[in-house]
Amino acid sequence: MNANLDITPMQEWINTDGKPLIIAGPCSAETEEQVLETANRIKAEGYAHIMRAGVWKPRTRPGSFEGMGEPALKWLVEAKKQTGLPLACEVATPEHVELSLKYGVDVLWIGARTTVNPFNVQDLADALKGVDIPVLVKNPVNPDLALWVGAFEEKIGCDSPWFFKRSRNKIS
Repeated sequence: MNANLDITPMQEWINTDGKPLIIAGPCSAETEEQVLETANRIKAEGYAHIMRAGVWKPRTRPGSFEGMGEPALKWLVEAKKQTGLPLACEVATPEHVELSLKYGVDVLWIGARTTVNPFNVQDLADALKGVDIPVLVKNPVNPDLALWVGAFEEKIGCDSPWFFKRSRNKIS
């Protein structure tokens, strides 16, 4: 595996004053009240640099909660307006990318379920061509370094700075 990746260092797109980047927020944005209360508490505590919330929740079982979708993006916009915190949101489809960008989401992340499918990764890479926004790539439950590097190789040609999200999983 030989990849020549041009990744923008985190310090060049967000100031953390030398501290670890902290992204905080609810797993899923379920109500406007929940999102706004969480955002204001995160801001008041002062430890997080970015607010995150799951707007779309990819599930393996049909009929289970799949997120609030576009209405939740409106709540995130209001949270950003009230707190000034940049926003992060998980995307799993090109439509998710388009809507997130429309509402001014600052950081996108590709979740564990999406990263295991090279077709999904390619669709997202295509949707991000020419877009200058940080994208986190979360490792899947069974980490596959070749798949990660492949995702980055697919991303070459796009203008977005990608970086890895640290998780509990380890690569040996």
